Amino acid sequence: MPSSDPYHLSKPPDSHVDESDSDLEIDLEELDPQPATDSRNSHQQQSSGKKGSHSRNSSEQRPPPPPSIALRNLRMGGLRRGAKRNGYGELGRSRDGNNEDSHGLLGNDDGNHGRYSVGSATHDEDAGLLSEHGGGGRMRTSSGRRRRSFASDGLRNISMKLPSFMSGNSGDQNNPNEEQEQEEDDPSASRLVAVGPSQSTRFPPNLISNAKYTAWSFLPVTLYNEFSFFFNMYFLLVALSQAIPALRIGYLSTYVAPLAFVLFITLAKEAYDDIERRRRDNEANSEEYTVLQFEDPGASLGMNRPRRKMKSAHTRKGSKRLGVERETDRLSDIQEEEEQAEGQGLRKLPASYVSEISKKSKDLKVGDVLKLTKGHRVPADVIILKCLSHESAANKEAEEETPAKEEVLLLDHLEDDDAGEGSSKNAETSTDDENKGAEGSSSGETFIRTDQLDGETDWKLRLASPLSQNLSTEELVRLRVTAGKPDKRVNEFVGTLELLPSRQDVMSSAAYNSREDDDVKAAPLSIDNTAWANTVIASNATTLAVIVYTGPQTRSALSTSPSRSKTGLLEYEINSLTKILCFLTLFLSIVLVALEGFSTAKGNVWYVKIMRFLVLFSTIVPISLRVNLDLGKSVYSWFIQRDPGIPGAVVRTSTIPEDLGRIEYLLSDKTGTLTQNEMEMKKIHVGTVSYANEAMDEVATYVKQGFNLGSSASSASLALATPSSTYSAANVGATRTRREIGSRVRDVVLALALCHNVTPTSEEDENGQTVNSYQASSPDEIAIVKWTESVGLRLAHRDRKHIVLESAESGRPVVKVRILDIFPFTSEGKRMGIIVQFYEKLQPNAPSLGSSEIWFYQKGADTVMSSIVAANDWLDEETANMAREGLRTLVVGRKRLSLKEYQEFSAKHHEASLSISGREASMQAVVSQYLEHNLELLGVTGVEDKLQKDVKPSLELLRNAGIKIWMLTGDKVETARCVAVSSKLVARGQYIHTIAKLRRKDGAQDNLDLLRSKTDSCLLIDGESLAMYLTHFRREFISVAVLLPTVVACRCSPTQKAEVAKLIKEYTKKRVCCIGDGGNDVSMIQAADVGVGIVGKEGRQASLAADFSIEQFHHLTKLLVWHGRNSYKRSAKLAQFVIHRGLIIAVCQTMYSIALKFEPEGLYKDWLMVGYATVYTAMPVLSLVLDKDVDEDLANLYPELYKELTSGSSLSYRTFFVWVFVSIYQGCLIQGLSQVLTGVDGPRMLAVSYTVLVLNELLMVAIEITTWHWVMVVSIVGTFLMYVVSIPFLGGYFDLKFVLTLGFLWRVAAIAAISLIPTYAAKVIRRTMKPPSYRKVQGI
Repeated sequence: MPSSDPYHLSKPPDSHVDESDSDLEIDLEELDPQPATDSRNSHQQQSSGKKGSHSRNSSEQRPPPPPSIALRNLRMGGLRRGAKRNGYGELGRSRDGNNEDSHGLLGNDDGNHGRYSVGSATHDEDAGLLSEHGGGGRMRTSSGRRRRSFASDGLRNISMKLPSFMSGNSGDQNNPNEEQEQEEDDPSASRLVAVGPSQSTRFPPNLISNAKYTAWSFLPVTLYNEFSFFFNMYFLLVALSQAIPALRIGYLSTYVAPLAFVLFITLAKEAYDDIERRRRDNEANSEEYTVLQFEDPGASLGMNRPRRKMKSAHTRKGSKRLGVERETDRLSDIQEEEEQAEGQGLRKLPASYVSEISKKSKDLKVGDVLKLTKGHRVPADVIILKCLSHESAANKEAEEETPAKEEVLLLDHLEDDDAGEGSSKNAETSTDDENKGAEGSSSGETFIRTDQLDGETDWKLRLASPLSQNLSTEELVRLRVTAGKPDKRVNEFVGTLELLPSRQDVMSSAAYNSREDDDVKAAPLSIDNTAWANTVIASNATTLAVIVYTGPQTRSALSTSPSRSKTGLLEYEINSLTKILCFLTLFLSIVLVALEGFSTAKGNVWYVKIMRFLVLFSTIVPISLRVNLDLGKSVYSWFIQRDPGIPGAVVRTSTIPEDLGRIEYLLSDKTGTLTQNEMEMKKIHVGTVSYANEAMDEVATYVKQGFNLGSSASSASLALATPSSTYSAANVGATRTRREIGSRVRDVVLALALCHNVTPTSEEDENGQTVNSYQASSPDEIAIVKWTESVGLRLAHRDRKHIVLESAESGRPVVKVRILDIFPFTSEGKRMGIIVQFYEKLQPNAPSLGSSEIWFYQKGADTVMSSIVAANDWLDEETANMAREGLRTLVVGRKRLSLKEYQEFSAKHHEASLSISGREASMQAVVSQYLEHNLELLGVTGVEDKLQKDVKPSLELLRNAGIKIWMLTGDKVETARCVAVSSKLVARGQYIHTIAKLRRKDGAQDNLDLLRSKTDSCLLIDGESLAMYLTHFRREFISVAVLLPTVVACRCSPTQKAEVAKLIKEYTKKRVCCIGDGGNDVSMIQAADVGVGIVGKEGRQASLAADFSIEQFHHLTKLLVWHGRNSYKRSAKLAQFVIHRGLIIAVCQTMYSIALKFEPEGLYKDWLMVGYATVYTAMPVLSLVLDKDVDEDLANLYPELYKELTSGSSLSYRTFFVWVFVSIYQGCLIQGLSQVLTGVDGPRMLAVSYTVLVLNELLMVAIEITTWHWVMVVSIVGTFLMYVVSIPFLGGYFDLKFVLTLGFLWRVAAIAAISLIPTYAAKVIRRTMKPPSYRKVQGI
């Protein structure tokens, strides 16, 4: 494989000259020419057999070298013997003006091949290094063509093949059978990942695939899904029956065409959706990424193609600025360098040469090292190895410009003629120097955005392990990562990073057990060293990361449950009714045959007649029902997305809008859903006094005095404040109490300004002005840091090692600390801590550990901090008071550490961090033992989370609509209680029964017994107690909980939220709606019958996973009470009309068959059958989707109208059989009277019967309409006119002469009146005697 120039993050890259011009000494044995046939074999054997004995970090002493010659003599001799070359290019020409061509560096005029060759474009491994003539011939490529110049022909990419003991990769690296030799990956086992080279195990490809189907599975799967609906299967059987001559009635297309049309529309929609999914997948899979390619030093002199040098823009610009006068003295530098290198023996080579190549996301493999910059989406799960900030690169620019240019010049003119004996640049660049440069280049930190992974939009800090951060990039191939099996837990990771002596050790399977080797260095890896797939690099640093999990094994792929296809309750109800209709068809067919008698005579077999009747009555099960309902759903979705009262609403699942009108349980998240997730520091309590609102000005005064912020003296500006520095003399005249309070305020403000994970950022806005802001994973922390700025102490700088606080007024630094350890917040620990060392004055270097104060600060929930802080008598009371006010509380404490205490803790903590099993528990045990006890209690903060707009009236309206509301939150009990009360979720005075920290089964049963006797109370339960009930009292708990008007569950995990939703569905068989805004709500949303996502501050993941997306919680009321109610009532009426339309024509067919002495002959054939179901009735019936019984204001004013829908009365067995009776009545009258008035058979009867049938359906639609819409008028009138116009084209079915007579008209009018007037009269009487609710509220 080709390679390129080394990549130094801490300084401009070296050129190959740095490597190839070094004074390497080669054993004379190695230069002994061998036959070409043996060269490859010997190289492969040596490459695979040796283990990097000359690795860069090896400290072993080498034995005395055998007789050798300097490779420099070979190289420079070739140059000095040149005949026509210019020496060292322009540099040499300026010194001696020699324009003769030189001979080649190495010759091979006689065609004999040695073991080593100068690489060429063809990588001929058999070209000789030395010729039989002493190397005086011209250098040629493997094709024999003379090369003009190294520079012009891409010398940077030409390499010399070194002996195998210096090679960094095995001889079979490019073995075409490598794929077959790889072991299959075992997903249940941990993995060893070698950084850079190909792996010994085959891992899955890094492909993103959201497609449901393949080219082979599309038709089978989609057809199976379609025919799993009963009526589709029914019509398929009917259509297939027409292939049997004895069962054929009319044209085959009459039965096949409607089914084919329905299937075509459905399959086309599925195909389009899947093609779109594949298109989006291809876009993601084809995204280009920069990958570092690591090449052997021995393979890096021969290159196929040029590689880009990994330089910063600063370095490139600096190289161009170097003066020409520097170039003229370069040759003397080279000569001095060569003389210095003389006799130093074999130079230590880097472990690899690094080049950049571009790969598509789908081609990335485990072990590849990615180069990521700001805005890049991480394509796979990676471990961060190095982070290089642009600022640190710029700081190095000045001192590195000259070496960078020297390398380029030396490289470009390597082959040119020389007037005298030159020397190369000193090639002895030690690994230690490189490591030192890398270490100083960056602190190894970067920020990522995880909004597409966990729904949080705040940045997360990620760190490179010091072991890899301090390595030069060429040495990364000596690293090996030990990672656990693929896991879906996005917040956990345990692994180990090992630095082995050489690259061969990493690549050798035998070295996998070398952990005990003294040369192996190890460092722990945690979640802080990772970036999972679909996260985005947010900071400006260049990040190098190695891939450890790809494709289906990434965290995001494992965490994403396949979204289930949701089917509305109305669909199931209609499917049940369809089965009844099918049974009715079979019953009717058997009865008609039985009335004639079960004859077995030839040509009149009874079972054949039954089958023919089934075909004739197939219209009873209307195939157009699915089409009409799907069109109706599309209309409802269109209304929702274009409602100006719900801006930004998106319908992602268009199959369930009717379910919005059937909701009985609403499960809601709290933070970001009911509340705005906008935090504001409202209150702080320091033990004896509490500050809020205007009193914060007094806090600012204390801070100004305590940190001497008002001083502008130059001497004062050099001194920095520490916790024990003297309190300002400006307050000397104050009372002792006031001084104590001032001291406490100063201490708690300092603690809050230091103990956090907030990073200050500055970005340019649209106007080009710099805007300062804060980024953190918790909005609470941002609110607190903003508050410390408002009282005078601003967070000015934060990196991995330091925090600087400055005066908000003057901008003068007042506090600077060195971060020694940080303990991030976890949902289990509910606290975060930090150990810092204070600077006593501004100085460039960090103070030694024993020279200044070391403090441990910690803040967390009162439930955990109460046992950590020293004994006090006010903490519990104050936290309870703040929680009752709806404030989120944090307790702050501190502890001073001596040098001995810190060193002892640090050693134990580091030891625990290296343990493979139980690492987190071991580390936490050390922290608890050494730090978390007897902390000085500094104060309590109260942060307010504001309620969303119109949350109170919205919850009240939903409760009046008969919806039982549960609030599921991860927040603590007191905060959840307060939000429930303040949001009117719980009425004032309503009894709240609290169950918390329940661990015993007997207590659990007692609580359930109490709740059964108080079904009007509110249940408040925490996650621990909820887990107890879900495990041991599942049925008992849910049977009581569903009776209560409100349930509030606190400290809920995402899994518990989803489990509660499933439990309610299973037990009650009612429709459940879940609403949330964060990634932690996705599982709950997907488990619900209807999932609603809010586009909030926590990201868009909940919105993208939901069936319906809205922007505000109060939009939910309109979505349910207005759109949900209308969608359900319209679809119910539409479904019943379509059933009526098919049933009435089947009754007419029955009457006709009876008149024909039970013969199964068709009444309406071919176009009459198809036209009736499409052209002549479709639009008027479909226009019912525009009907509404009340306007929006009345629906909101009387939410009780929604409540009656939950019983399903709009489409029930009662209403179904009413419509069946109406269909039988009208069908019998229409066909019976037509036969009586015009004769049983003939075109006259057919004309009267069919015309009345169409007219009856149009007028029935008009009778059922509650609120007229212009579209309804146009569709009804237009359809009737269309039928009248089409009558002249129906001469094959009708007697057209009879149609033009008065007799036809009075027969049609009489039959239609007898059919419709009683039906309409019955409806009016029923409305008068028992008016529906909507007519009551209208005052009619």
